[in-house]
Amino acid sequence: MIINSARFVISNTDVRKCPDGSRHEYAFIGRSNVGKSSLINMLTGRKGLAMTSATPGKTMLINHFLVNDDWYIVDLPGYGYARRGLESRKKLQDIIEGYILHRQQMTNLFVLIDSRHEPQKIDMDFFRWLGENGIPFSIVFTKTDKLGKEACKRNIEAYCSALLEEWEELPPVFKTSSVSGEGRENILDYISQLNKLPLE
Repeated sequence: MIINSARFVISNTDVRKCPDGSRHEYAFIGRSNVGKSSLINMLTGRKGLAMTSATPGKTMLINHFLVNDDWYIVDLPGYGYARRGLESRKKLQDIIEGYILHRQQMTNLFVLIDSRHEPQKIDMDFFRWLGENGIPFSIVFTKTDKLGKEACKRNIEAYCSALLEEWEELPPVFKTSSVSGEGRENILDYISQLNKLPLE
């Protein structure tokens, strides 16, 4: 898929205020500092499209970006940032769950995992919640350039093995680097396939 255009459309905290229409939406989510904004910028080929920050937990909004005037990338708030207060965490949870559970245009949720880390309970719990609610999702391992090829392969295999202890089969899995561009074509090809399907 060739990306001809990508532009910011709207930010909000309420799924009811998301754009009208019947365009496919592909949402990206992960723990704080997993490289979400960098991945979105890499996929679209627009360096400053999604704002990157050195401060974890910065994204507090549902951000819509219209790609090729045809489909949306949706940047969701990160989850699991421990330094937030209870009230702030609850507000974020409501924003995230409201979008994931009630946004009919969401065709797929890309869940980002830092390839340098072992399986984390918070991620495994999130996968379990997605399964219980029948949410279509894929797993995107980020920052593969930070590891040697063999170490990266071992980490990803360990993660997948942990998932298969609870799941009969794995969802689509992608390996990415916002630095080298690894995984870009694979994800865009997958989105291109899903774009051909009618929205339910």
